[in-house]
Amino acid sequence: MNAIGLVEFNSIARGIAAADIMVKTAAVELLAANPICPGKYMALVGGDVAAVSAAVKAGVAAGGQAVVDDFVLPNVHPAVFPAITASSTVEQLQALGIIETFTVASLIVAADQAAKAAEVELIEIRLAAGLGGKSYVTLTGDVAAVKAAVEAGAAKAADQGLLIDQVVIPSPAGMLKKAVL
Repeated sequence: MNAIGLVEFNSIARGIAAADIMVKTAAVELLAANPICPGKYMALVGGDVAAVSAAVKAGVAAGGQAVVDDFVLPNVHPAVFPAITASSTVEQLQALGIIETFTVASLIVAADQAAKAAEVELIEIRLAAGLGGKSYVTLTGDVAAVKAAVEAGAAKAADQGLLIDQVVIPSPAGMLKKAVL
């Protein structure tokens, strides 16, 4: 699997129907299909670039006006999957970077861009659950790398007008380290 794609909907019913069409349209794996806050739905698929592109295109067409955001990421950074499932193996927190966006789709794209921009480790990608529809990524590395990664990822979200905030904490407090890792 070298590509992922996601369609985010403001209707749960329309999202479920579109997810069904997505997996029937192309040979993709359904990686996630679930409700997210506040009353939205996301369908995440993986596979080769052509299949993922076809599935996302079909999902967007089926979703119509219920589509909030979407993407296709060819050559997704390998750190994205463990960060989405909160199974990253980051053991040491150095500088801490955070990117916060209004949509799941914009955040995953920003996290991928951040991971590709500098030598950082993605800690976690939180996708809208219990967050009022917002999403955020936490990442760590040396200060310069975290700054570069956060700037690159945040710029990607800002281009779409979906960036809420970006923060770099050069030396997180010990108690915060326990909470983040």
